[in-house]
Amino acid sequence: MNFDRVYAFVARRVPSREEAEDITAEVFHQALAGLAGFEWRGAPFVAWLLGIASHLVARRWQASRPEALVDELEVAATSDQAERQALFTQLLERLPEDQRHVIRRRFLEHRGIREIAQEMGRSEGAIKQLQFRALETLRSQVRNRHE
Repeated sequence: MNFDRVYAFVARRVPSREEAEDITAEVFHQALAGLAGFEWRGAPFVAWLLGIASHLVARRWQASRPEALVDELEVAATSDQAERQALFTQLLERLPEDQRHVIRRRFLEHRGIREIAQEMGRSEGAIKQLQFRALETLRSQVRNRHE
């Protein structure tokens, strides 16, 4: 019962079934390891598990930085640096203009979310969403090149 709820929670927040399975397994691993420190405070036990899941999903998104994307690109491309850069440039050019702008400013020019939001006249949330969509699109393109 708790497994199904945790898995459903995670699966709605990550792009692949494999990732949902991995994170769900990690939730129960951490729960088992921290069971001695669990203190019931009136909330259902599953709420504690969902808190762990939420933390792990958040860590996953924080890890979704260009380094993770570069790792995926390295797998997709050969070991030649020029070819990796050409692949990244090609994939970046396929993005919609606003997403491409956010990725360039954020990761190539190392600008902050707030600065990009002010520059583009959008909210910080909108910039985060553009960044998220762009990274997901790039990941998908890399995976499709693999298959």
